[in-house]
Amino acid sequence: MTPDTSPARTSAAGSDTIDPAGMRVIWLLLVAAFVAILNETTMAIAIPALNVSLGIPPELGQWLTSAFMLTMAVVIPTTGFLLQRFTTRQIFLAAIITFILGTAICLVAPGFPALLAGRVVQAAGTGIMMPLLMTTVMNVVPPSSRGRMMGRVGLVMSLAPALGPTLSGVVLDTLGWRWLFGIILPIALIALALGAKWMTNLGETTRAPIDVLSIVLSALAFGGIVFGLSQLGGHGAGVGGVPPAVVIAAGAVFLGLFVWRQLVLQRVDDALLDLRIFKSRNYAISVIIMAVVALSMFGTFALLPLYLQNVAGLDPTAAGLVLLPGSVLMGLMGPVMGRIYDARGPKTLLVPGTMLIAIAMFVYSTVGTHTPMWFLIIVQITMSLGLAGSFTPLFSASLGSLDRSLYSHGSAALNTLQQVAGAVGTAVLISIYSGYLHAGEQAGLAAADAGAPGARAAFFTAACIALVPVVLAFFIQKPADQQAGVPAGH
Repeated sequence: MTPDTSPARTSAAGSDTIDPAGMRVIWLLLVAAFVAILNETTMAIAIPALNVSLGIPPELGQWLTSAFMLTMAVVIPTTGFLLQRFTTRQIFLAAIITFILGTAICLVAPGFPALLAGRVVQAAGTGIMMPLLMTTVMNVVPPSSRGRMMGRVGLVMSLAPALGPTLSGVVLDTLGWRWLFGIILPIALIALALGAKWMTNLGETTRAPIDVLSIVLSALAFGGIVFGLSQLGGHGAGVGGVPPAVVIAAGAVFLGLFVWRQLVLQRVDDALLDLRIFKSRNYAISVIIMAVVALSMFGTFALLPLYLQNVAGLDPTAAGLVLLPGSVLMGLMGPVMGRIYDARGPKTLLVPGTMLIAIAMFVYSTVGTHTPMWFLIIVQITMSLGLAGSFTPLFSASLGSLDRSLYSHGSAALNTLQQVAGAVGTAVLISIYSGYLHAGEQAGLAAADAGAPGARAAFFTAACIALVPVVLAFFIQKPADQQAGVPAGH
């Protein structure tokens, strides 16, 4: 590998200042990440309306979200290689152009297949953005300031979840679902224009070849597992008569082959995803916590719009407003969480944060057809506070525990497992909800009465899963290079 001597990276390693060029790149990446997250969060509220408009069942319509996350799960493992092989500017422009193309396809899609294809293309661009952002932060920002920067990242990135659901509800009630993409498209074009003018390159590149077999194995592994899970709540035995359990088992086999392939290739430093990152205990535990939190969170966020609109009887705008206060508070708390992390370490935030997430999930498992809107807002605020207290320490402590040469691979693995877990959570919770809904409708119940038990069962499943991070949070330590000013025991 060519030595890494860029000013932005050496400043992070050797001083407490952030290179201005590196800081500008971070803010450009934040703009692109904002656009991508806004796109993803607007779709969650839109799923029930799209199901009706396109005449498709909930478990099929949910693939507009699941396929998006799955595509990112296939793309993100390649970013460890891409961030070393290509320049920052090349990667950014390719990612944002791909996202714009997918958004345009969605805007003019004549039906569900084309809309799903557009979402996949969108996701291919989105999947590169977050690892690029996280790797850049790790390389540019000094260790002593990473918590504060992660907090600022959280502030900007929480604006999209705050605006997305409410914007989606208003657009659906007034303009129609195509305008969700019609609004996103010009914002993405502005991000492209800004990047074309201001994006600079950080670091040096290598000439390592990409392993196509690893990409194929990754797609078959993660795609098979999540697709199989999504079929568990359906009416039949699966697609083409193949039982879902067989599809899941095949995905697990391909996952094993993918891991084996990386272990072989990393001996000569040619792995698509270098698994030596998991030799760090702190990183490994952080990734497990992040994956479990993502499983519960993404599954819950996918289920909430269905519950709010189909069971609680709220219109899309009201459903979006339920999510708004918590998302705004989560964003405002980002910088505060960052300062606490830098001063006190991860446990001070992570232990109560994971507890709040689990508590919110268990409370959600008690909802019904007549649960008041104010109560749902309070529960969502509680969950948002827990997420705000979890993400900053997880990102900072996990990547900070790795050698600098492994930052890109660590970011790729962290984001991959987060997206795969989110897709699994979405598939499982929607399958549980759909199973109860179909059974209730066959028994002659109204849609709201049929869906309420399914929502409670799905939320309870998420709550039980959310207990795992509560236990593991006690084992996270602050990386050695961030220890200045941290009291013993933190």
